[in-house]
Amino acid sequence: MELSAVIPVFNEAVSLPGLRERLLPALQRCTSQYELIFVNDGSCDDTLPLLKTWAKQDKQIKVISLSRNFGKEAALTAGLTAAQGQAVVVLDADLQDPPELIPQLWEKFQEGYDNVYGVRKDRTTDSFFKRVTAGTFYKLYNRLADTPIPHNAGDFRLLSRRAVEAVLTLPERERFTKGLFTWIGFKSTAVPFTREKRTAGKTKWNYWKLWNFALGGLTASTTLPLKLWTYFGLCISAASFVFALWTAYKKIMFGNPVSGYTSLMVAILFFSGVQLITLGVIGEYLSRIFNEVKQRPAYFIDEKINL
Repeated sequence: MELSAVIPVFNEAVSLPGLRERLLPALQRCTSQYELIFVNDGSCDDTLPLLKTWAKQDKQIKVISLSRNFGKEAALTAGLTAAQGQAVVVLDADLQDPPELIPQLWEKFQEGYDNVYGVRKDRTTDSFFKRVTAGTFYKLYNRLADTPIPHNAGDFRLLSRRAVEAVLTLPERERFTKGLFTWIGFKSTAVPFTREKRTAGKTKWNYWKLWNFALGGLTASTTLPLKLWTYFGLCISAASFVFALWTAYKKIMFGNPVSGYTSLMVAILFFSGVQLITLGVIGEYLSRIFNEVKQRPAYFIDEKINL
């Protein structure tokens, strides 16, 4: 097997026919030795019956059906584990990642690159709010993380066999694959593309899910937030000590009364807020530790077809 395509799907029955129509010619332009691995992530529409029908008609189409919805990261891991190709393409089912770009990714792989990732030329298909929040996330992540990720690069990419095996050796249960793909290293290059609008169906991501995804990505990739609050606490303590000396000096030299209720309440509320934020940061890391030490599998497979 030369080329595998891994597509996590969740309630994408209306998008799949268009995906198949465009994806098969793109893969055939690269090689005749290919496979399509669809990972059904607990869909409750006609996604699974449609995939089963295709798998009966074409043995190169393979299906993994998870026992419930475990999330895109877990579904992607299941697909990478099953993929047998010397190169593995990862893409979404909503056709925002253009399948026609795969031959360009394949050419870069033939040149010796292990990680060929697509980079969006612009974000004009996104709303203004999403453009701002996405840009803020990439800037913040790359300032804090130990290994920066390419700006505007998503999961759409081609990985060599050794890159896939490297990713699969990483034992995290809560996975941030964008960070993992970069962390493993190897020879990488970018291929710019224009991301299309979703042609059918609705996105499964809302802003609350995106917020938690971004927060999980940050805590998975760096411990700097914990260290920052240590230094912030030291700065506050130093400032408080200086202010105390200044207040004592005014009292001794000028007999000024100590500030009253307003200043006291402001100080109490400020430091209470700082403490709660600090506990929140610690809590985020503790929740990751809690989920990791349980050692639960990232997913369970209910059914396999043509695998």
